[in-house]
Amino acid sequence: MTARIERVVTEGVVEIDGTEHKVENNTWIVGDDEEVIVIDASRDADKILEQVGEREVLAVICTAGLPDHVGAAIEVASRDEAVVALHPKDKPLWRETWRETWPDIDMEDDGIFGVADVQIDVMETPGVTPGGVSLYCEALGAVFTGKALQADGPGKLGGEYPALADQLTSIGGRLFTLPGDTRVLAVHGDEVTIGDLEPHFDDWVSGSLTRVDTEAGSDGPLTDGTKISGIKLGDD
Repeated sequence: MTARIERVVTEGVVEIDGTEHKVENNTWIVGDDEEVIVIDASRDADKILEQVGEREVLAVICTAGLPDHVGAAIEVASRDEAVVALHPKDKPLWRETWRETWPDIDMEDDGIFGVADVQIDVMETPGVTPGGVSLYCEALGAVFTGKALQADGPGKLGGEYPALADQLTSIGGRLFTLPGDTRVLAVHGDEVTIGDLEPHFDDWVSGSLTRVDTEAGSDGPLTDGTKISGIKLGDD
């Protein structure tokens, strides 16, 4: 059977640094009529498994270790004894939600998952979290970006950019190398394409995301303490 992409939207509250944030999350399901991979199993395992139905869950992949990415991971995976995958740099974040267990697989850059008749490639896209990843499925023309890149631009954590230089490096050096018609399927919000977002990149790099109105012509530092010169594209 031909693989397809399905979305499950869940709602809940996430606490970040003592402040509660109401959020909607997208959980993505990739597979066919027999087997699936679940991406970012959020807080409502029953709703996710209802959409999965009788299909076998092969893996639950978490694009970050944050609570709204992993909150239902164990319960969704345990039904079919599926594996849970997370980048090792996000294990400390995982431990904040799951104190007595660990993911089964430590994802790394260029790792590969297979489901139905398609391949899903792991792309390291740190910034919002140290171990943030995106998952590219060329056959389906889609990239699952977690919080790294959303319909309204680079994602935030609690209203802030934890490491914006790293995040923009990930976006420019990895995500914006994909074809322009690639669907961007993030953990929050609606879908968009790479081609829709790429024209805004120069503005982001120049500081439009964090610039405050001070004196005219003043570039100023980014609010996370980095400078524009800290953003690198490529491996040079």
